[in-house]
Amino acid sequence: MANSIDNISYILIKKSLDASSERARAIAHNISNVNTPGYKANRVIFEEKVKGILENSSIFLKTTNKNHIGDSNNLKNLTHTIKKDNSKSMRLDGNNVDIDLEMANLAANQILYNALISQANTRIAMRRSVINAK
Repeated sequence: MANSIDNISYILIKKSLDASSERARAIAHNISNVNTPGYKANRVIFEEKVKGILENSSIFLKTTNKNHIGDSNNLKNLTHTIKKDNSKSMRLDGNNVDIDLEMANLAANQILYNALISQANTRIAMRRSVINAK
């Protein structure tokens, strides 16, 4: 049981790192297009998907063969999506990028990314310590 929980959290860290990396690219793209008329900001959707999977799944199905029916509500199938923010703009040119919001999102995303890297490094160091202790 502990091994499967450890595996699930490691998968979640890896998927979160992927989403955080993609979010940094989306934010950088938004910032670079702050003065482009008609540009709509990109948003990365990930945390809502994780929340939905964790709330809706009480059992994790394990498949031991590629022909088994898998659990579609599984963390291994979790991916982030990029969505255009089609909300209205206060600007006359139709661009809805708020540079202050983007800079705050960039800082928050960097903090999240650093925390995830720290967790991944700690897990690897713990496993290395166990392997070297033998």
